[in-house]
Amino acid sequence: MSQLVKPHGSDTLKILLLEGSEREQALQAAETLPKITLSSRERGDLIMFGIGGFTPLDGFMGKADWQSVCDNMTLADGVFWPIPITLSTDAATAEGLNEGQDVALVDEAGEIMGVLTLTEKYGIDKAHECQQVFKTTDEEHPGVKMVMAQGEVNLAGPVKVFSQGEFPTKYAGIYMTPTETRAMFEEKGWKTVAAFQTRNPMHRSHEHLAKIAIEICDGVMVHSLLGNLKPGDIPAEVRQEAIGTLIDKYFVKNTVVQSGYPLDMRYAGPREALLHALFRQNYGCSHLIVGRDHAGVGDYYGPFDAHHIFDEIADDALITQPLKIDWTFWCDKCGTMASMRTCPHEAEDRVLVSGTKLRKLLSEGGDVPDNFSRPEVLEVLRRYYEGLQEHEKVKVELKGHSAR
Repeated sequence: MSQLVKPHGSDTLKILLLEGSEREQALQAAETLPKITLSSRERGDLIMFGIGGFTPLDGFMGKADWQSVCDNMTLADGVFWPIPITLSTDAATAEGLNEGQDVALVDEAGEIMGVLTLTEKYGIDKAHECQQVFKTTDEEHPGVKMVMAQGEVNLAGPVKVFSQGEFPTKYAGIYMTPTETRAMFEEKGWKTVAAFQTRNPMHRSHEHLAKIAIEICDGVMVHSLLGNLKPGDIPAEVRQEAIGTLIDKYFVKNTVVQSGYPLDMRYAGPREALLHALFRQNYGCSHLIVGRDHAGVGDYYGPFDAHHIFDEIADDALITQPLKIDWTFWCDKCGTMASMRTCPHEAEDRVLVSGTKLRKLLSEGGDVPDNFSRPEVLEVLRRYYEGLQEHEKVKVELKGHSAR
């Protein structure tokens, strides 16, 4: 019997991905169905349904679940869930669909990704969702912008999933399903596993957080987001190379593994931290590392709002627990990475290491202090930024030629 944490709200993973002849027959039948084009976010959500990452959900939420998740962070039946998982379309398309019928779900390239059995069509108050989930209705917030750009009508119902998209091939060896990560943890003999959520390469502060977690748990899974990011973030391929280099050079063998998952960022700060803990439970993780400004963007959230929100939910809402870690920084007097709990020195002795600062220095070709990132990691990132600069130079030259 497994000694890992149980999936969320279920004894087993709810896997909705069809395989073999069952998939072939369903895919053939789907060719003749009305089609709904998924946004990138909805496509990632559908894949998570398929691989069991969103256990115990069986499809896109109806209005009662949407309302309850927005207002109470639970499904209508009381099971904890912090962010709505919905599918939308325009009013004209929705008008042509009938409850009870099957609808093919296609991505922007036209691939049929799955089928929805339509149980409900409903409108929502988008501003209400944004205020509840993101704590703002400012459309400069990338998550708010996504919600406000949705169609007017939400479509609800259970799904069958046909594809994991490009993720298994494009990120071979990194992208893993919950079934695969659980098997890997079992093989390693890990009972307690801390997930480290990241959409960035790991700098010295991230490394410090992971090493704290290794002291507490059997192992750490660095779990990278492989879906869409905001402009300026570093692509997943570059990130995984940088993280792999750091793990090889600076961690004890078999204490850290790297993996990835197919979602887009929502940038929902505290609520997204809860979602990150929830689906990491499905992946087999007992803990989630929650540092400063987890899943935040800009100045929309306080640096430790994602810590506090775990204290606001019921004790039995999640099995996976947060590892809350204070400000971490390089201290010149300590001569090492430290936190507010371990360093007695003054602010002027401390260098706050952040992904934003690191990206800015690298994109501008500036010198990066040794206490920001490991030299082997910086080498990977510099190659990426030099490639970007060369690409921009070529674009400018081509534009100049075409203007002549």
